[in-house]
Amino acid sequence: MVEHVLVAPDKFKGSLTAAEVAARVSAGLGVSTVELPVADGGDGTVDAAVACGFTRVTREVTGPTGTPVTASYAFLPAAHGDAGPPAVAVVELAEASGLRRLPGGPEPLTATSRGTGELVADAVRRGARRIVLGLGGSASTDGGAGMVQALGARLLDAGGQELGAGGAALRELARIDLSGFADLSGVEFVVASDVDNPLLGPHGAAAVYGPQKGATPGDVAVLEAALGRLAAVATQTHGLVGAVEHDGVPRPMGVAGAPGAGAAGGVGFAALAFLRAEIRPGIEYLLDLLRFDEQVKGARLVVTGEGSLDGQSLRGKAPVGVAQAAAKAGVPVVAVCGRRTLTDEELRAAGIEAAYALTDIEPDPARCMAEAGPLLERLAARVAADRLS
Repeated sequence: MVEHVLVAPDKFKGSLTAAEVAARVSAGLGVSTVELPVADGGDGTVDAAVACGFTRVTREVTGPTGTPVTASYAFLPAAHGDAGPPAVAVVELAEASGLRRLPGGPEPLTATSRGTGELVADAVRRGARRIVLGLGGSASTDGGAGMVQALGARLLDAGGQELGAGGAALRELARIDLSGFADLSGVEFVVASDVDNPLLGPHGAAAVYGPQKGATPGDVAVLEAALGRLAAVATQTHGLVGAVEHDGVPRPMGVAGAPGAGAAGGVGFAALAFLRAEIRPGIEYLLDLLRFDEQVKGARLVVTGEGSLDGQSLRGKAPVGVAQAAAKAGVPVVAVCGRRTLTDEELRAAGIEAAYALTDIEPDPARCMAEAGPLLERLAARVAADRLS
């Protein structure tokens, strides 16, 4: 059996998709490769699933400002009838409700996650019995209110009127009516996210991520109060106080305090509270979904990577997740990237033997972005000379 190189990179943000990175690296290596584009639950998660055999399903849904957008999710039908794996859908929040879907500037107080709920509803109608929610790149801080409204929940003020879109409107929330909520019995929800922030407080959705979505300090205060109101009403009316299992340990905390509840502007909270989702580390779960353990068998080297190898990479990003998974199979790992700030010691501690950066062969960052594909092929040729000769 001819040993292969497993090429399992994330995207180079702003330059190449994960699939394009994998293709360029394979071309530069000049040896037998298996391409497995990966993602950690953020932008590019649907693309990675499609590259691994899922079907892309495209729908027109509500964008973050209410303007219709065309968004996709990935779908894999059930195999071998009732005895096989269930139908799986991968829904990436950024596809419908992400910052890149804003038609103009940010709308921190009124942006909605409704489009994500519309994609979930479509996947359920299609027969999905396991839905993976990739949370990242959100434009809204609405606590997932828009998502659950799209699934049939009614969020009402004291006069019984439906609330408008966005996080700020939640300050007027008095009652949540789930009488028309979608029948999700038999559907398993998994949130793929490495964010461990709670919903509220100095480390919560509004305080930490609100400014990234254009929120001023005054806006952050408004959103914090609104999310607190959502948590209070949901707790009072739907019995959401109790032990939340995290890392296998039941802990006495409300859902709002659970690690990951603050993900994607609080969509993590809605997933836990209304979808009864399980939160899993993004790259770990997606590698399982993409059958990494099967693809790495027989490999002599794994090449992973992302646009910037830096301190954030060490916090559950794709290259480190790939390196940890490859280590279990005893296969060495190197990384390619646009630039790197990690030391050799930090890389080795993360399970990466070496990193090759575009800036090693082209010092101009603008050219690295504009000519990432050809430069990446040249870089991969260096990897082959160093590691495969």
